[in-house]
Amino acid sequence: MPSVIPSIFAFRNHPPPRHFFLFLSTKQHPTHHTMAPTNFLPGAALLAPSPAGTNYDMMYYLKGAAAGGICCSITHGALCPVDVVKTRVQLDPVKYNSGLIGGMRQVVAEEGAMALTTGLGATAFGYFVQGWFKFGGVEFFKIQAVSAMGEEKAWNNKTQIYLGAAAAAEFIADIFLCPLEAVRIRSVSDPEFCDGLVDGFGKMLKADGIGGFYSGFLPILAKQIPYTMAKFAVQGEAADAIYASMGSSPKDLSSSTNLGISLASGVIAGVAAAVISHPADTLLSKINKKGAGGDGPMMTRLANIAKEVGFVNLCTVGLLPRCVMIGTLTAGQFGIFDTVMSALGASKFHFHDPNESH
Repeated sequence: MPSVIPSIFAFRNHPPPRHFFLFLSTKQHPTHHTMAPTNFLPGAALLAPSPAGTNYDMMYYLKGAAAGGICCSITHGALCPVDVVKTRVQLDPVKYNSGLIGGMRQVVAEEGAMALTTGLGATAFGYFVQGWFKFGGVEFFKIQAVSAMGEEKAWNNKTQIYLGAAAAAEFIADIFLCPLEAVRIRSVSDPEFCDGLVDGFGKMLKADGIGGFYSGFLPILAKQIPYTMAKFAVQGEAADAIYASMGSSPKDLSSSTNLGISLASGVIAGVAAAVISHPADTLLSKINKKGAGGDGPMMTRLANIAKEVGFVNLCTVGLLPRCVMIGTLTAGQFGIFDTVMSALGASKFHFHDPNESH
């Protein structure tokens, strides 16, 4: 494997920290700074600001993964009530037909306010794990791509790099997310099913076996991979367009301005990602409902559900609350990610135009 750190990198912010991620090994390039000894303590090093002049290696990816886990857990957990209503609308559109606010009022009136927090434990923990692999993986894969391609070629193909890095990272993340998402959807569709995350895991394992946790794996891939690809590619392009319109780069602006740009580009990316991934999200919600799609293989059940629901309904039912949820969530994720990275002494990698005057 080539060195993680290409000598051609130019950075828009402060050069970020050290070390590596995703259970891969690195080889030191003879022209670069020496790597830190391998007998460090990750827990202590994670919270320590990295000295200037260090490279993108294990500790950078570890900090990126931690920031990703934190931002996804906080945002998905905070929007759990919206997700509960969205899932109910997708599962029973005839009953829940009064929109997002009306749906919330209906759930509270029938089941109490705590019903809006159904699945919170699975949501917070599941999306911490997913965010760890997703954000850490995107940083890893995009930097590796730049290392392999060279700075100028990478700049000219940055959208493709965003798309490829996001798809690879999301696939890995979904292997860990799928069981937790299955428990969450089952508990939302049937509030009497379990009493918390651990209880839900035990009951699903007993009732459906290991396969029950992955009955929605294909739909979750179909939902999450396009969603994540759109999310990172659109956010990157939108942020670059905003910086270009201002005639500035991140290093030239204050942290509050950069945060505002992260939030604005995150909203744009979130809405685009929600629209693209909504049909698969509807299928995922329904496939985890007991008895949905009849008997038989997963693809047969998915085809039955799609036929019953209809293409238009797959694309539109519950879309507005999902756009509200994902637009807010994505903006929050990028804002929190950048904030946590800064607090950990890291600076997110930005593609750099080699022809830009310095």
